Amino acid sequence: MTTGISTAPRRRSPARTFLPLAIAAWLILEIWLLTVVADVAGGLAVAALLAGGIVLGAVVIKRAGRRAFKNLAGTFQQAQQGQQPTPQQPGRGNGLTMLAGLLLMMPGLISDAAGLVLLLPPVRAWIGRRAARSLERKMASAPAGSFGDAFQQARIHYPDGKIVQGEVVREDRPGQQDGPDTAYRPPLAP
Repeated sequence: MTTGISTAPRRRSPARTFLPLAIAAWLILEIWLLTVVADVAGGLAVAALLAGGIVLGAVVIKRAGRRAFKNLAGTFQQAQQGQQPTPQQPGRGNGLTMLAGLLLMMPGLISDAAGLVLLLPPVRAWIGRRAARSLERKMASAPAGSFGDAFQQARIHYPDGKIVQGEVVREDRPGQQDGPDTAYRPPLAP
């Protein structure tokens, strides 16, 4: 009896194969670079560089978090006033800034350099656009019935993002009208 399920092993993606090797190589390179800098400048200089990276990363993450909270509060105010919230441009968000702060906080000179480069607005905008295009391609090629397909369908049916106020009234259940559910309920939104 055959079930139609293949027993052949699945092919491993290149990312799953090379990502652990890349992380190990990066860690070895970070440690080697720290020892080279410690030999040239001294252990105190390396400790100062690492402490400065942690402090700078914490400041960057704190500022990006405050800016994200301010943007969220502004979006809620616009929605309460009945205005259409303005969408964020790719690369203008705070996620990449927080990633830059996290890279700065990680011990190592390569991660610090990557974090500093990511703080530059043109680099952040370029990476944001690339990430948005990649996400769009992944969503467009999502199989039917997946989360990506549902997201794409929602964008197709409601491209402007308008919210229609309303209330659902069910009278199809006999015997439910004379119970405690007959009390007045105000609508969920003003």
